[in-house]
This record gives sequence, structure tokens and C-alpha cells, in this order.
Amino acid sequence: MQQFIAKIGKGQKAGKDLTWDEAKQVMRLLIEGRATPAQIGGFLLAMRIKMESVAELAAFTSAAREYVAPLAIPGPLPLVDLPTYAGKQDTFHASIGAAVVAAACGATILMHGYDEVPDRPGTAAVLAKLGIPTEHAPARVADDVALKGFAYLDIALYHPPIARFLELRRELGVRNFFHPVAKMLNPGRAPSQVIGITHPPYFEKTAEALAMLGCRRALILRGVEGDPELSIASVTKLLELREERIFPLTLQPKDFGLPSGSFREMAGFAAAQVEQEATLLRRILQNQVRGGQRDWVILNAAMLLYAAGKALSISAGVPTAQQALESGAAAHKLDELVAAAEPAGAGHSSATRAQSGREVSTT
Repeated sequence: MQQFIAKIGKGQKAGKDLTWDEAKQVMRLLIEGRATPAQIGGFLLAMRIKMESVAELAAFTSAAREYVAPLAIPGPLPLVDLPTYAGKQDTFHASIGAAVVAAACGATILMHGYDEVPDRPGTAAVLAKLGIPTEHAPARVADDVALKGFAYLDIALYHPPIARFLELRRELGVRNFFHPVAKMLNPGRAPSQVIGITHPPYFEKTAEALAMLGCRRALILRGVEGDPELSIASVTKLLELREERIFPLTLQPKDFGLPSGSFREMAGFAAAQVEQEATLLRRILQNQVRGGQRDWVILNAAMLLYAAGKALSISAGVPTAQQALESGAAAHKLDELVAAAEPAGAGHSSATRAQSGREVSTT
């Protein structure tokens, strides 16, 4: 590790990028536990100061994928990879409602994430309050995706070393490159990925890194609070990766025939009010809500339908998503997903999940 720390650790101007092979070697040292705690902290902070190159991000992700097999999801399915790692402070999780609506319309959504971001409730907590399983083993998740059209994968149960390095945010106080790597991991090797980005430097880099990894279809958003969500209250910048070409787009609700909403309509809930957020999403899915909250879910469901190839455009996906709510199909899909849950006590406990995230396994 010393040679790699020395290479990148001279600051933004003097530091040099790692080659593809060097970046893969570093990731192997980290995942296999062959770096000391001091080396790990030093490398992560030096890389944060230098900033990762496109090739480094792609190589880190490629190496991380080598340690776990893809989920055994039978194909072909209109599968969309939907990583949710940011957590929320100010808005509710529209992506959850959108994913259920999209699944009701024939899309297949694999959502994965990590629910231990300090002071930012994640998707797993809300899904659990809805009654949707969040702690199924990867094999069971693959079955649920194939049979139900939606499932959530806890990254700590799929790739424990990745979860362990995500957890270092608590100790270091800042994110590290394992966050974009987790978002690009694509556990089901879905043909389409939808990724939300917070920090501007990662916007173009993520699209270019996905292209290097062979991704043929992706939407990369400057999403709401870093989650993969279009905003109903402001302009959203988006990059579409399609067949090795990257197209920049600037989108707003009126582009899709929806009225502009307000940030108040997108407002979320405090960490202690997860039950209230789940109730709101349940009411939206049961077609009991009108206005901006409902429109926000519809807009993002339409985006997922487009990503899945179930709509020719996001605009074309809007009436399909609306019909899913009005016909009761979305409510039925929610009931179906809740029925997929194991009996109480049959799954992993949150303590077990957290322990899995702290253990480093090798292959």
C-alpha cells in the first residue's frame, strides 16, 4: 500500500492517478484485509483530496465485482438497477413509491442500499415499515425480483467488505470512493442502471466509468439529496448513457405534462417518523393522495419505466404510471410485495446485518 499512497498522496496537482492494474491491486488489498488501519485511512483520504479518475473508479468497481457472484436472476427481464445509498434529510423517498408503481407496470426493479448513513434515514427503514422485506439473503432477493418484479438487497448481506468500508464514514467524517463503487456495483448485472449523484465531480465521471465497465444503458442524475430521483420542484440535470454515447439533458416537470410542484410537497420526515413516511407512501400507492406528492412518485415511476424499456420516453411513461395508481394495480403490487415477507423472526436481525457489514470475507 505504501507505494500507492505515495503516488496519489501529493495533493490535487502533484498526485498521480493509478493505472487500471494498480487500482485493481489496491482494491484487492483493501477487500482482502491486507492493509493496516493507518494505510486504509491514509489511502482513502489521499484519494478524496486527489479525486478519483474515471479509470480508477471503473477499476475499483471491476475489482469489487470479482469477489461476489452476480445474483442469479433469470433473463431476459426488463431489469433496472436502482442503488439508494444517500439517505434522506429533507424529502421523502419518492423512489420507493416509484419502484412499486413501475413494478406494477411490468418493470423489474432491484433496489440496493445501505441504511447506516448518520442522521439520514435510508430506504430500508421505510420499506420495512411498509412491510416489504429488507433482510432477505441474496438468493432469496433474486427469487423475489424474478417473481414479484421488485426486491431490496442489503449490501451488507451481498458484499460485506463494501459495507465495512461504507461504515468508515462514521470514523472519518467524510465519504470515500466506496460510495460511488457501491452505486455502480450492479449486483444483478441489470442491463439498465439509474444512479443518483450528489457531488458534481462524480456526475460525468460516473457516466464515463459505467461506459468503461461495458454498461449499455444508464441514467445518471443530479438527484434529489443524491438519490436517483427527478425533482418535481426544480430542474434536474441528467446524463443518459446509451450504446457508448452520453447525452446531457435538463429536465423539469412541464416537459412531461406535469405541473411544477414545490419543495414543501417533497418534504420528508424526521428520523423518528419513519412510520408516517410509510403511511404517506402507502396512501399514494392506494390512490388516496392528489397533488405534488403523487405527481413526484408518478414522474419517477415514468423514468423507471423508460429505463426498463417499458416506455418509449419518460413522457410516455407518465400516463402508464397514472393508470397503475388509478386502477389499483400499484396497491395490488404493494400487497404482493408485503406477502413476500418472511414470518417474524425468520430473517436476519438488524444486529446480524450490521455484524455482516463489519466482517471482511475473501474469495
